[in-house]
Amino acid sequence: MSYKKVYLKAGKEESLKRFHPWIFSGAISHIDGEPDEGEVVEVYTSKKDFIAEGHFQIGSIAVRVLSFKQEEVNLDFWKQKLQIAYDMRKSIGVAAHPTNNTYRLVHGEGDNLPGLIIDVYAATAVMQAHSAGMHMDRMEIAQALSEVMGESIKNIYYKSETTLPFKADLFPENGFLKGGSSDNIAQEYGLKFHVDWLKGQKTGFFVDQRENRALLERYAKDRSVLNMFCYTGGFSFYAMRGGAKLVHSVDSSAKAVDLTNKNVELNFPNDSRHTSYAEDAFKYLDRMGDQYDLIVLDPPAFAKHKDALRNALQGYRKLNAKAFEKIKPGGILFTFSCSQVVTKDNFRTAVFTAAAMSGRSVRILHQLTQPADHPVNIYHPEGEYLKGLVLYVE
Repeated sequence: MSYKKVYLKAGKEESLKRFHPWIFSGAISHIDGEPDEGEVVEVYTSKKDFIAEGHFQIGSIAVRVLSFKQEEVNLDFWKQKLQIAYDMRKSIGVAAHPTNNTYRLVHGEGDNLPGLIIDVYAATAVMQAHSAGMHMDRMEIAQALSEVMGESIKNIYYKSETTLPFKADLFPENGFLKGGSSDNIAQEYGLKFHVDWLKGQKTGFFVDQRENRALLERYAKDRSVLNMFCYTGGFSFYAMRGGAKLVHSVDSSAKAVDLTNKNVELNFPNDSRHTSYAEDAFKYLDRMGDQYDLIVLDPPAFAKHKDALRNALQGYRKLNAKAFEKIKPGGILFTFSCSQVVTKDNFRTAVFTAAAMSGRSVRILHQLTQPADHPVNIYHPEGEYLKGLVLYVE
C-alpha cells in the first residue's frame, strides 16, 4: 500500500483533529507526485505526521476523508463501511421492516463515506457518486454491497450522470452494475409507489420525507389538502390514507404529475378525491381560492450554492406568503427547504417574515428535519440539509 502524500500548511490540520471530513485546496502546502483525480492519497501535517486518507479531487474540496487511520482502501474496507451502515439501519428499525422496503443505506459524510449515496428500493439499490473517487471505486463498492446485502439486493443501478463534477471529464454512464430488473414498485410504511430511477430526480424518489409524510397522515383527516411540488405524490397518498376529503397535487413537470397519478392509482384505484395539475407553482397559488386547510410546500432546492442564497430566501418568503394568504383559518402548513446553503435560521426567518406580512396568528407545531437513515455526522454539521416547519394558521 503506497499512496501519494499530501502535506498541509502549518496549522491547517486543526479541522482534521476535530474529524471534519473535508480538506480544502487552500490548506495544502505541497503534494508528492501528481495524483489522478479520484485516487486515494494520504494526508500529513506540516510536521510530517499522518492525519487522514481519502479521495483526491481537483477543486475547492481537494480531499474527502475516508479514514483517519492508515489502512488500505480495498474490497474489505468497503464491506466494513457498508456493513456498519446496514447494521445502523437495522438497529433503528428502517431496514428489514415488515411494511417498509425503502430507505437510504449510505448518506455520504453521515456514514463516513463522503461522495457516496445509496438508496434501497425493495430488491434494487440505486448508487450515486458525487465525487470522482467514488466513481472510480464504483465496481468494488457494488461488489461489497452485494456481499453485505446478500439475496435482499438483486439489482444495483448506478446513476451518476448528473451528480459528478463535470470538470473531471469522467463521462459516467447510468446503468445496472448488477441485475437489471424493471420491477420498480417499492413500499413505504405499507403504501406502494413506482420509482423512476432511470429518469427521475435524485435516485428516483425522495426517501428523506418518509417520516414527515407519516406525520402529515395524522393531520389529514377531513381536510382539503394541496400538495405543491408533488413530484411523485408521496404526501398525496399519505394524505389520502389519513382520510383527507380532497387532495390536489401540483407540479410544473407533466412527467412528475403522471407518476403521481400512477402512485395514487396504485394505492387508491378510482378514488375521486384526488386531482392533479401540471402547472407552475406560483401561477397556481395566484389563481387558487381559499379551499385548502392543509398545504404542503416542498420545493426543489432554491439555492445550490451560496451566491444564490439571497434569491432563494426571497423565493421562500414569496412562496410561504402566498400560502399564509390563502390557507383557511385553522389550516396547517407543512413547509420545507432542502437547500444545504439555507440554514435553519435563514429558513425560519424567511417563513416568519412571510407570516408577519400576512398579519395572521401562526404557531409552530413541529420543527422537522431529515430522517434517521439520513444521519448527520456530528463532526460535519453541513450534512443537515432538510429543514421543515409545521404551522397552525388561525
